[in-house]
Amino acid sequence: MTTTSALRRLGQSLWLDNITRALLESGTLARYIDELGVTGLTSNPTIYDRAIGGSADYDAQIAAGAAAGDSAEEIFFGLALDDLTRAADLFRPVYDATDGIDGFVSLEVSPELAYDASITLAEAERLWAKGGRANLLIKIPGTHEGLAAIEDAIFAGVPINVTLLFSPAQYLACTEAYTRGIERRVAAGLPAYVPSVASLFISRWDGAVAGKVPADLELQLGLAVGRRAYADAVAFFATDRWAGLLAAGARPQRLLFASTGTKVATASPTLYVTGLAAPDTVNTIPEETLLAAGAEDLATVEPIPAAPDEADAMLARFAAAGIDVDDLGRELQRKGAAAFVTSWMSLLARVDEKFGA
Repeated sequence: MTTTSALRRLGQSLWLDNITRALLESGTLARYIDELGVTGLTSNPTIYDRAIGGSADYDAQIAAGAAAGDSAEEIFFGLALDDLTRAADLFRPVYDATDGIDGFVSLEVSPELAYDASITLAEAERLWAKGGRANLLIKIPGTHEGLAAIEDAIFAGVPINVTLLFSPAQYLACTEAYTRGIERRVAAGLPAYVPSVASLFISRWDGAVAGKVPADLELQLGLAVGRRAYADAVAFFATDRWAGLLAAGARPQRLLFASTGTKVATASPTLYVTGLAAPDTVNTIPEETLLAAGAEDLATVEPIPAAPDEADAMLARFAAAGIDVDDLGRELQRKGAAAFVTSWMSLLARVDEKFGA
């Protein structure tokens, strides 16, 4: 049995952290769905910066947009939605078979809006309506300002992928915003279920502490953070508060492990895949990690604990080594938001360059 099939049997969804026109037109994405059990995908500015800059696949559409007088941002969202609606249609059978729990694709609002709640909400509503697919998630960063937009978007019925979450504290703030949005819908007599995932970034933790902790703690912080967040998720959605929402037809926001490709050459490519196996969650993985998991033989996969004891013991060791997880989480979120803005500006510059040419 392969790692991908073992995770599916456990009840974890595998989403591809990539989208290109070539993946669609070559039939590769369809093959990943059929052969590797991929049930969704995500996109971000960095992915599209590479896709547009690395091929001529988008040149004709960019030229047409330029001729029509569209801005670089309008051209980008047009071509991204063309890709993502095609992918959403490929995943629609999964969405239907799971009654709207799985089978999603994701599109991110402009990263420049990360600290402006009102404009973020308006843009999320606009992009979702323009996409016209029930299984399209709009990505909003889980910054302080982003959380207000997330609550309002959920209340408005816009499916949301909360991105750029790092620490367990940030994850819990996200689930609280999601829950408030659902509670407002119930109070208003609206349908209680709005799809959402909370994307917790994993690998950047270990990059941030590399060389700063004892050797036996290397490549362990991301796993500890992910496992603590999973325990928090299990506890949060088992409360009386959520029992009432479940009775009204709501469903828990799914925890999604993001940035799960290993960045250390000597580490197993599936370190953050097998190490974060958990039912009713999502692991969104780069293409090379997916292929490694699809080729790896695995007799079984053990789910991570639903209780926090093991994760807390590991996090205590990092605290003893001088690592403040909450402070580092805030730093990683700030740097992550800035990095996405850099990719966004590079992406728009590529579009400008291509339609200029």
